[in-house]
Amino acid sequence: MHEKRDSIDGPGQRPLAESACEPATAQCQKGTNDVQDLASSPSQLLTVEAGAPPPPPLDDKSDSGVDNYVKDETYPEGGLEAWLVVFGAWCGLFASLGLMNCIGTLQSYVAEHQLSSYSEGAIGWIFSIFTAVSFGCGVYIGPLFDKYGPRWLLACGSLFLIAGLMATSACTQYWHFILAFSILTGVGVALLFTPSVAAIGHFFLRRRGFASGIGTTAGGIGGIAFPLILTQLFAKLQWGWSVRIMGFMIIFFLVVANVLVKKRLPAPKNASPHPDFRILKDKTFGLFTFSVFMLEFGLFIPVAYLPNYGLAQGFSREFSTGIILAIFNTGSVIGRVIPGYLADLVGPYNSNLGSLCISIFASFVVWLPFGHTVPGLSVFAFLFGFASGNNISVAPVCIGRLCRTQEYGRYYATAYVVAAVGCLIGIPIGGAIVSASGGQYQGVILCTGLSQTVAFISCYCAKGFKVGWHPLTKF
Repeated sequence: MHEKRDSIDGPGQRPLAESACEPATAQCQKGTNDVQDLASSPSQLLTVEAGAPPPPPLDDKSDSGVDNYVKDETYPEGGLEAWLVVFGAWCGLFASLGLMNCIGTLQSYVAEHQLSSYSEGAIGWIFSIFTAVSFGCGVYIGPLFDKYGPRWLLACGSLFLIAGLMATSACTQYWHFILAFSILTGVGVALLFTPSVAAIGHFFLRRRGFASGIGTTAGGIGGIAFPLILTQLFAKLQWGWSVRIMGFMIIFFLVVANVLVKKRLPAPKNASPHPDFRILKDKTFGLFTFSVFMLEFGLFIPVAYLPNYGLAQGFSREFSTGIILAIFNTGSVIGRVIPGYLADLVGPYNSNLGSLCISIFASFVVWLPFGHTVPGLSVFAFLFGFASGNNISVAPVCIGRLCRTQEYGRYYATAYVVAAVGCLIGIPIGGAIVSASGGQYQGVILCTGLSQTVAFISCYCAKGFKVGWHPLTKF
């Protein structure tokens, strides 16, 4: 069929099938266009300007096959219902990502109290397992969202998260923290995080970067509020009631998320709730997934160790465990809104690459030479927070460029289950570097900057293989 069309249609000529439909009805014209769309390759459909995600190849026999898709997807791009979903997602992400962004405050406290006899690397495993579970469980949560929607996922996630926090408030031994915080709370975050992000994509395409940026500001705002609140509570109420009070605060946001978050587009026919790692064979998707892996590997090292780094430099406890993380997450909030809006104008991959340049600059030019000063560390925290905020909010939009929305949960979850490995090993490796360096942090700084450099190279290659190597190409 393809060879016949190529031989008949000369350069600049219209296909015979199209010309034959000129006297026919609009329905005939539409049918011809559908045939042409299916006969085109993904690279032809994914134009640089429009950025419309392609269907799978015609020979794809998986659940992602062409016949399983709804043709002519349309998106509200706004309106009351769409923005209520964004607000609901914001509440779900405030509870989940906000908690994830305050792990440095929690780690600093347990390192000095309940687990003071353990090394930095050993304590780091508690929080690295937590972040790995939070991202890694998405390998099934994403496909389940595609097939069944967010309702039961959010309800179960809310129960797991609150139960995990209440159990964490009573922890006194290492294995207590692994079970209560790393596993139980981590599963709760995963059940909330993935549906909240994926639901936004059901209502926005052209403005998806901006809408995702608005929704994910919740993680940064939670990362500002929780460290400051916990720092004050730890001084007055100690560990148990401080964590419980944070859990009671989160309940309100979980209720709102359960009421408002929903999906809009139907699942593909014969959609499976099981993951499909065959999609990693796509060169662009595989390279971008590796970029996300390196990005997340380096991201959580500063999030976890900035408080201990500040204390090691002799800064005050209030600054090291509360203010510095608030500065980091303030940059993160701004980095999710402004670059998210720009991503719709210049392309999400270009926005992601620009932010990676900022994180590399912040690591090598600010943190390494000037991190021993309060202004230097503050500037680094803001810049790195700004860059990471953009990358967290725009990376899902980049993934959305490579798939149909009905399969978005599966693609997103597959990328982030790989990223979960980076989260798992990043914090313990950072702790091991500190221990091997006799408490010095230069190695941690270099590790952070190099991870972001590799992420930049991989992301640029993913873009280059898809739309060409010119750095200004919109994609």
